[in-house]
Order: sequence, then structure tokens, then C-alpha cells
Amino acid sequence: MLNLLRQWTSSLRCLQTTQNLTPLIRFVVLKPSFSAIAAEDCSLYLSASNPRDDSIYLSISHNKDLVPEILNGLKIFGVKEYLNSRHFRTLISSLNSTLVDQILQNLRGNDAESALVFFNCLRSEYNFRHSRISEFVICHVLAGQRRLKELRRLLRWMLEEEGCGSAPSLCELLSNNFRGWDSTSLVWDVLADGYSRREMINDALFVLGKMKNLNFRVSTSTYNSLMYNLKHTDIVWDMDIIWDIYHKIKASEVSQNEYTDAIFIDGLCKHLRLRDAVKLFWETKEKESRSYIVSLNTLMSGFCKLGFVDFAKSFLCMMLKYGVGPDAYSYNTLIHGLCVACSVEEALEFSEDMERHGIEPDVVTYNILVNGFRLLGVMTGAQMVIQKMLHKGLNPDIVTYTILICGYCQIGSVEEGLKLREEMVSRGLQLNNITYSVLLSCLCKKGQVDEAIKLLYEMEATGLEPDIITYSILIHGFCKQGDIGKAIQLCQEMRLKNMIANSFAHGAILSGLCQKGLISEARTHFDTQIQRDLQIDIILYNIMIFGYAKHGDINKAVQLYRQIIKDGIAPSIVTYNSLIYGLCKSKQLDEAKQLLLKVLTEGLAPTAVTYTTLMDAYCEEGNLTAVIQLLHEMEVQKVKPTVLTYTVVMKVLCKQKRLQESIQLLSNMYAEGLVPDQITYNTLIQGFCEVQDMRPAFCLHNEMLRRNLQPSPVTYNILIEGLCVYNNLKPANRLLEALQCHNIIVTKTAYTILIKAHCAKGDAYKAAFLFNQMAEMGFEIYLRDYSAVINRLCKRSLANEAKKFLCMMLFDGISPDQDMSWMMLNAFHLEGDLSSASELQAKMIRSGLVID
Repeated sequence: MLNLLRQWTSSLRCLQTTQNLTPLIRFVVLKPSFSAIAAEDCSLYLSASNPRDDSIYLSISHNKDLVPEILNGLKIFGVKEYLNSRHFRTLISSLNSTLVDQILQNLRGNDAESALVFFNCLRSEYNFRHSRISEFVICHVLAGQRRLKELRRLLRWMLEEEGCGSAPSLCELLSNNFRGWDSTSLVWDVLADGYSRREMINDALFVLGKMKNLNFRVSTSTYNSLMYNLKHTDIVWDMDIIWDIYHKIKASEVSQNEYTDAIFIDGLCKHLRLRDAVKLFWETKEKESRSYIVSLNTLMSGFCKLGFVDFAKSFLCMMLKYGVGPDAYSYNTLIHGLCVACSVEEALEFSEDMERHGIEPDVVTYNILVNGFRLLGVMTGAQMVIQKMLHKGLNPDIVTYTILICGYCQIGSVEEGLKLREEMVSRGLQLNNITYSVLLSCLCKKGQVDEAIKLLYEMEATGLEPDIITYSILIHGFCKQGDIGKAIQLCQEMRLKNMIANSFAHGAILSGLCQKGLISEARTHFDTQIQRDLQIDIILYNIMIFGYAKHGDINKAVQLYRQIIKDGIAPSIVTYNSLIYGLCKSKQLDEAKQLLLKVLTEGLAPTAVTYTTLMDAYCEEGNLTAVIQLLHEMEVQKVKPTVLTYTVVMKVLCKQKRLQESIQLLSNMYAEGLVPDQITYNTLIQGFCEVQDMRPAFCLHNEMLRRNLQPSPVTYNILIEGLCVYNNLKPANRLLEALQCHNIIVTKTAYTILIKAHCAKGDAYKAAFLFNQMAEMGFEIYLRDYSAVINRLCKRSLANEAKKFLCMMLFDGISPDQDMSWMMLNAFHLEGDLSSASELQAKMIRSGLVID
């Protein structure tokens, strides 16, 4: 082998001088201590760069210990050159985590930088999975070099793999294998910080406990991270533990920064420990400028978030009292709190006070004020703030425009929102997902789904990727419009983009299918989601159960309920409400009542819907006793009756002719702060109309107007019908004329009620007048409308008048059916009009109607 190498290098010298040789070749040829092993390693390198030199490659000895061989190769040729060599590629399959651990530990002590390169290359180039030992070795290398950013990145990657509850195993690994290593205390500290930042608080506390036992110091930043992230978790604060952590921070030898107390105070406020937050402030307050302001700002923010704006204002006064000037953050915090509390006028006053104290409102300040007016729905006020902002030389940013677009869409003015979008584009501002989602939602609510789709294409053209929320809005919009097919297509498009539709999207599809009566299609869609192993929550089950219940298939609803129990999914009160509704609809009231008892025994809280559904079913049966009993049970269970609950009780009282009790119930509703709606009043008005007591019926109508409650078209239909039944056709005609004069909507039902009444009275002229008027109003006229009039005229022996309506019907292209033809034929015979009878009989034969 050595002779071969000498021959090769001799030939190489003939080709070029020593000065032109590569550094590696010069090292091989000129270094006096070049050993036989080094020469063989060099031959391997040369063979890697010259694949045709197979004779050298075949002379490799594979029986040597890999660790010293690799270490030697790394030392001689350099890490990057050796790792990219053909020789190393043949060895990589023989490497395992134990061997790599040994290599890295050796390199750490001799060449730390090579250890880093070796570690990263194995992971990135060869997809090698390092052991936790190797990863902690590199952590110590990074800690020793104070490369904290890379150290945090590596530990973050480790913790994401390990997950919650991994602290005991990692701490044991560190204790057993790395005790006494340089910079190990820093690795422990960053590990605790990493757990805190991932909100794995219990793991972070475990690491801190181990650090205490090992007498390792905890940095202020780690403590601050723990305090900051602790406030974002749902862990219930044990104040003994929290105070203990805080006192450890104070007792530690490391210096605290100005944010330590503020972070702790903020956490206390977030967990509703306002008294403790104030106590801590008074214990630690130092009337030094920055830390004092930070702590007070934190307290102000905490109290504002909980709605205690008056307390927050007192802290601002405290700043001024102690001569510590509030900053822009102080004022913005308070202004935001006032705006959220709908005290926008006072917020404006504080913005002026801000200027008086020499602090110029910034874009954040004006955005807060604009948002305050948006919350009130007063967009003119928002525009006033924008004008003031422009006068100050400040330009609206993307947040400003987003708030404005949200505001206009909130009041239903999508046109203004779209104008603002164009203004943003003209100013070079890129709309974000939130802005587009707001516009899409507003367009879908107005039924402009096609326009929403165009906006989606525009969004994608600008480089923005629609997210789950965006797609869910569009899916819901298509379902609301009844276009379930396009909604399903969007779901499929989401899957192609590796997005899983949420319950909101799938729920909209299921609801849309159920509303169209496509229950089997809805069940197919539901089952498909289950077969795809998607997480199906109780919301989708509830939609399917209600769909079955609404369409009268209570058996399948119950089957689905049993499947929920079998799958270990907890039913919600909505589940039981749907089942109770289905049982009531199928007249199984005893089973429905038993289900209510089951709800109570399982610890679920019945809602007003639960009781009202049952009460309405008993009302239909006229069982007033059961209705009153359920009302009392609601009081016992502390379930507050709704307007609909009282309306149901009124309905059953009216059926029992107990109208005065119904009126008393109306008074009770107002006394309890409930505002009756049109349905409530319509129920009472109909009750009085049915007993032909029209005076209180109209008094109730007048009361609706006094209380600024606009009577619905149904209200007037009930009143007109009541007058007609009472044979008061003149007042009924006047009421219809008054509605027409005041441009109040008159339904087709109102016309048909009056037309039938006039026919029954024999006033064919008035009936014909109203009939023509109904047609002129644009209402569709059907065979049943003509049939109702002709039938009544025939019963009044007014065959000639009925014949006129028949002619009108034929002129409109509507052919009589067999029943109407026979009815007219009999009427003509009774009146002796044989020619009309013969003519009609001939038409019946031509139309294929059966003649006996």
C-alpha cells in the first residue's frame, strides 16, 4: 500500500510543483511524521475523490474499531471533508447512537467546533437520530460557547419531541451523565426556561426543584419566563407555591430586572388575584421611574381587563401624585379600558389629557378610539377620530383599516368595507387574513356568496393562503344559501391543502342537508367523517340527532344517542333537548318526561329550551296542569323562563279561555325585565279574537305600538279574521285600507280571508274587487284560490258570479279540476242554466274529465 502511494505521489510531483499542490496533498507529502495509518487514510480520501481508483478502495480494512478510525479521519482531513467522503458514507450504516455518543464526547473535549459540525451534519445530511446523550453533549458545547440562541433552539426541538411530563427522565439523564461538566448549570437553566416557554409549567417547576438540590442558580429571565407563561395556563394558582417562587427570585443572588415584579403582578391579575397583586405592589414599590411605571401600568391593565376601570383610573392619579409621569402605554391602557366599557366620551377626554401632559397620542391611541366607536356601532365617530389622526400627521395602518372594515361590516355596510379595501390597496397596504375573513363573512351574511368567492380568488392572488376560518365562513355561506354541493367542494379543496374542516364547517353542511330534508345524505356525510378517523365532537352528533328528531325519525335519533354513549362521548344538554323535542313531536310525552328526569340525575343543568319544549307539547294536548307543574319545576331548578316559555303558558291559558290570567302573565313578564315579542302579543290577540272579544284584541295591538313593537303581518291577519268571524266586514275592510294607506305590508292571507268572508256573505262584487287587487299586488294566484271563491259562491246559489270567476281562471290559463267542474255543473243545473251546463260539460269531456 505504501509503495503504491509513493508511486502515485511521485507521479503527481512530475505534474506540478509543490507550491501548486492542494493543502491536503502538501500535508500528506511533506509532513515528516506522516504515519502508515495516516497514509492509508489519505488513500481512502483520494479514492473518494477519484471513484475509478477501486484497488485502493478495496484495500480498506473494515474490522477496525470505528470510533478511533472516525476520530482519526476527522482530525487528519477535517470534519466537512471527511464527512463528505466516500469512505465515511460506507461507515454511516455501521454507526449507532452509542458510538456517536462516544465520538461527540471525545470531540467535545478536544475540538468543540468539530463536535457541532459532526452532530449537525449527521442529523441534516444523513437523517441520523441522535440520542438524548448526544443532544445534551451538544447543549453543553453551546452553553460553553454562550451560543444561547442555538442552545434554546436545540432544547426546544427536544421538548417538542418529549412533550409534557418529560422533566423527570431528562433531569435524571443530566444528573447521571453530566454532573460536574462545565456550563451544566446553564443547560439546566435554559431547560427550565424552555419548559416555561412551552407552558409545561409542572415540568418547569420540577427542573427548578432539581436545580435547588444541586445548588444551581436560576437566572432572572428564567424566573420571569416562568411567571409570564404561568399566567397563560389554566393551572389554578396555589398562592403558597407562587409566593414561594417569588421569594426565591428575591432571595437569589442574581439581580432582578424591572419586569420581574410587573410579570408577577400581571399573572396575579390574570388569575383574578387582584388583592394579592395590589399587596405585592405596595410591598415592592420603589418610587423609581421605570420599574414603578411598569408595575402601575400592569395593575391598570389587569383591572381594565376585568372591567374595573375606576380602579385603573386611581393608579393613573397615583402616578401623577408621586410625580412619576405616566407614559403613552399608561394612557392607552386606560383609554382601551374605557372604550371596552363603552365610555368612549371619557376615553376622548383622557386622550386630550394625554396631550396636556406632553404625551402625543400615537397610532395605537387612535386605533383604540376608533375601535371604541366600532363597539358602539357609531362609525361617524370613528371617521371623526380618523380625521383628527390625519390632522396630526399620522397615517392609518393595517390595524386601523381592519377595525374600520369590521365596523362597517358589523352594521351591514359591506359596500363601505369594500371601498376601504380599495383604499388600502391604493396606499400599498396588504390586507391580511382577518380583514378578508371579515369581508367574506359580511358578504355571506348578505347572501352575496358569489362575490365572496371572487374575494377568495383575490386573496389567493395576493399570496395569502386561506385558512380554516376563511373556508368555514364560505362553507357556511353556501349552506345558508342552500348550495350544499359547493360547500362540500370547498371541504374537498381544504383536504387537498392538508387542512381539516372544523365542526363549524361540517356542522353547516349537516344542518343544510337536514334543513333540505336530505337526512340520508347528511348521515352519509357524517359517517364519512367518522370513517376518515376525524375527531367528531358532540356538536355534529347533536346536529344529526336534531335532524332525525325534526323529521320524525325518533328511532334513529335514539340509536345515534346510544352510539354516543357506546363511544364514550359525553352527551350535552343540547343532545337531550333534541331527543326531548323528537319524543314530543312523536307524541311520546311520558318518555320525554323520563328523559328530563335522566338529565337531572346525571347532573346536567336543564335549560329553558328543555322545559319549554315539554310545556309546548303538553299545551298542544291542552294539559294546563302539566304546563304549570313544569313552570314551578323551572323555579325550583333556578332556570329562568324566557319570552317563549311565557308565550307557551299564555297559549294554553287562552285555549282554556282563561284570558285574564294570560294578561296578568304579560304584566309579570315586564316586571321580570322580559320584553314580549310579536308572537307573545299575537297569541293573546288570537285568544280574544277566538272568543269574539275584539276590543281587548285591538287594545293589545295599540299597546304594541306604544311600546315601539311593530305588529307583524300575522297580527293584522288575526285581527282581520277576528272581525270577519264576528261578521264585522266593514271594519275589516277599513283596516285593510288603512294598512294599504300607511304602506304596511299586507300578506296574501289577509286578502284571502276577506275574499272568503265576502263570498260567504254573498257580496260577489267586493270579492271580485279584492281578488283583482290581490292579483295586482303581484301575489301568485293558484287553482285553490279560485276554488275557495267558486265553492263559496256556489253554496250561496250564485252560479253566475261563480261563472265569472271561472272565466277569469280560464283566461289566466288555469284549468279546473274535476271537483270544481262538478261543483259548477251542479250549480248551473240547480239554477236552470242548461246552456252553461252543456257548455261546461263539453269542456269537461275535451279536458278528459270523467263524466258519469
